[in-house]
Amino acid sequence: MCGIIGYIGKSQAVPVLLDGLRRLEYRGYDSAGVAILDGGKVEVRKRIGRIANLAELLKEKPAAGQIGISHTRWATHGGVTDANAHPHADQSGKLFLCHNGVIENYAVLKEALVREGHTFQSQTDTEVLAHLVGKAYDAAGGEPTKGRLIEALRVALKQVVGTYGIVILHQDVPGVLVGARRGSPLVLGIGKGENFFASDVSAIIAYTRDAIYLKDYDIAALTAEEFEITSLVGGASGFEVTKVDMTEEDVSKGDYAHFMLKEIYEQPATVLDAMRGRLSREEATAVLGGLEMTPTELRNVERIILTGCGTASHAAMVGEYVIEALAHIPVEIEFASEFRYRNMPLPTNTLVFCLSQSGETADTLAALRESQRKGHKTLGICNNVASTIARESDGGVYMHAGPEIGVAATKSFTSQVTIVTLIGLLLGRIRHLGTTEGLTIINELEALPAKITRILAQSDHIKKISEKYSGAHSMMFLGRQFNYPVALEGALKMKEISYIHASGHPSAELKHGVIALISPEVPSVFIAPDDSVLDKNISNIEEVKARKGPVIAIGTEGNTKLAKICDDVIYIPACPDYLSPILTAIPLQLLAYHTAVHLGCDVDKPRNLAKSVTVE
Repeated sequence: MCGIIGYIGKSQAVPVLLDGLRRLEYRGYDSAGVAILDGGKVEVRKRIGRIANLAELLKEKPAAGQIGISHTRWATHGGVTDANAHPHADQSGKLFLCHNGVIENYAVLKEALVREGHTFQSQTDTEVLAHLVGKAYDAAGGEPTKGRLIEALRVALKQVVGTYGIVILHQDVPGVLVGARRGSPLVLGIGKGENFFASDVSAIIAYTRDAIYLKDYDIAALTAEEFEITSLVGGASGFEVTKVDMTEEDVSKGDYAHFMLKEIYEQPATVLDAMRGRLSREEATAVLGGLEMTPTELRNVERIILTGCGTASHAAMVGEYVIEALAHIPVEIEFASEFRYRNMPLPTNTLVFCLSQSGETADTLAALRESQRKGHKTLGICNNVASTIARESDGGVYMHAGPEIGVAATKSFTSQVTIVTLIGLLLGRIRHLGTTEGLTIINELEALPAKITRILAQSDHIKKISEKYSGAHSMMFLGRQFNYPVALEGALKMKEISYIHASGHPSAELKHGVIALISPEVPSVFIAPDDSVLDKNISNIEEVKARKGPVIAIGTEGNTKLAKICDDVIYIPACPDYLSPILTAIPLQLLAYHTAVHLGCDVDKPRNLAKSVTVE
């Protein structure tokens, strides 16, 4: 979470930093701050709230200089106050530090520092890290050089337990920025006569397309003209300069009111991009070379584990149904946050997939490492080709969905579901699916983008439905089989951005407890396409209607039964059961979006949430 950008070069730092912070605000928007070095003195400006508040403060109290660091915060330790905003200073007041991550042993370290006479101005774990680095720097003595600052950081980091992406500025070492990472992303941007640090490359694409994605335990030092990267344990660290293909247009809203709406409307293209070049009509199968597995190795897989967090876990749940249906391989779903703390008995030929839009989700990364530690082939499904999960996994499939800025995941869900369907097709074809069946699946996959476009054309209809029910204090989402995970995802979208309490359930579990919640004030959203359990879903709808509960249904075009018993119906084009989640999810995204807009909620930046969860 949180966002960092550092700048050193020939331009005034404040405009660059503010521009970068605005692009990173989706990562945290509790507070923001900058530290600017000018004329041998560091000026600090911090303000709670959005980046606009910090920008206003900088108008009132300008800060000039060509080197600076900045941060937009999602609070972990300590409340949302100006004092807890980053950057934080050390005991000397000369060193300033911005930090993403969590220092798990900060309390013990702080107690020791207090006994030594250190005083703290905030409640954060980050300030403890700043004091540690400052203490090591002061203890080293000698000339105030870049090497002394790097070594002080190295000494401090060897004392901490936890995760960090940090940048440091020291008053006595002008012309140098230092950064480091472990478990939290940090990118080095290479310019002409200027260089950058950022927690996300989107912050710097207006200034450079040359980036180095730092690895865990890397320490980097920047001047305006050069950089060096070493390891925490000493010595040079290898790196690769990557050409960033993201554009400024990719991270702008364009003509859309919100990023979320833009990303919902991008799904015909992103679902197509998830399939592009990966379907072979000649072989009637999917082509996924990134898995780095031979047909024999794939055929020998005895069990599959799909793991992720939040929306990615719901996509994984869909994958369980799809892969088992198409490939007849046992599949289990594990929350990534629980995976490494369990001791599951898994057969040797277990294949693990880690799903993460950012490729930096802390829990999912930990699950990947635990799986590899146990000797299992572990593959990634992520959207960032330069992410930690992409680099550390044994192979995988990129989503190619483009940047997802809206905090509520939309296009990443449908892209992930598309990819797990391709995996199901591939595994099915090397086991029992015939050529005709494979071609039928390909035909249905290729028809999806046009069908999604037809659903998006109903946005105004869905908007009217959302306004009708926006006064509800609670909502229930229900589905069966392939669409039970979609019920969970629909409920998540609604509560994430509208703050209406929502829960997702299997339709058949209605009478096993949750029917007690049914009332005229609690709308139920039934995902009931024409599938093998439609009649069962209709029976459940009748049970809700008998208790005067309003019902919104997601049904298949041409179905006349639902309109007779439901208060409102949103229709999707006909499709096979196993592809219906890709279509049924989209009306629920629009329902949540229009509800939140009607209620005046900040759709792209919902309270208490941030986009990339890089802390456990």
